[in-house]
Amino acid sequence: MGNFKKVETSIEGVYVIEPTVFGDNRGYFMETYSDKEFDEIGLNYNFVQDNQSKSRKGVLRGLHFQKENTQAKVVRCIKGEVFDVAVDLRPGSKTYGKWEGVILSEENKKMFMIPRGFAHGFLVLSDEAEFTYKCDDIYNPTAEGGLAWNDKDVNIEWPLGDMKIEDLLTSEKDAKWPTLAELKKTDLFQNLN
Repeated sequence: MGNFKKVETSIEGVYVIEPTVFGDNRGYFMETYSDKEFDEIGLNYNFVQDNQSKSRKGVLRGLHFQKENTQAKVVRCIKGEVFDVAVDLRPGSKTYGKWEGVILSEENKKMFMIPRGFAHGFLVLSDEAEFTYKCDDIYNPTAEGGLAWNDKDVNIEWPLGDMKIEDLLTSEKDAKWPTLAELKKTDLFQNLN
């Protein structure tokens, strides 16, 4: 048995990855990535860039995608807890416009595999969180795209707990992304695959 278990979700190509954690009274050890073992579980990607962010409770980042240099991502939370979301924007997909979400935390050590053609974002649930992204293409700031995190047609069920919608913290840019219906009227999402 390998060090990674691939768990299917309701959307084809989107997986929760559960690493094998070896722990004892000193702490724990785990692999967070192995090209060979990812290949063995059918995740054949050539990752070329790693990113990391830190955010405080109530920060909502996203929903982001790139119109060029589209990226597949493996994401995980290394400190704190987040609710991570992927929205299917692949033209012609049977799950187009559907979302999948998972809680990622330093405690559960789960990872989320998001293929190309998805908008991605997360909400910080803990006092602060550190989050890592492993991407299979470079970040291209001129190709940024986004989807409104609060699009009523997509209807993401953000787990707010004691937070209020009006208290969520987004960037100015993230507050202005179009809805899925508005996005569909443009040609921006045609190259996401």
